[in-house]
Amino acid sequence: MDGTKLENIEIGLLVEVVEKQNQGSGELTEGIIKRILTKSKFHPHGIKVMLDTGEVGRVKNIIEEDEF
Repeated sequence: MDGTKLENIEIGLLVEVVEKQNQGSGELTEGIIKRILTKSKFHPHGIKVMLDTGEVGRVKNIIEEDEF
């Protein structure tokens, strides 16, 4: 699913995000969405979220439940 559209993002989803300090390397962090920080319906680099660990990043991948 597309992490650039707010309609695809909801609290509790398992996602991969890129944190600001990792934008150059593209290193992804996996976690569960705790808060949605982007207010607009679309962001070209991904919707900004806070994970349950407190890490903040932009959603790059939404991990479907059947991918576990």
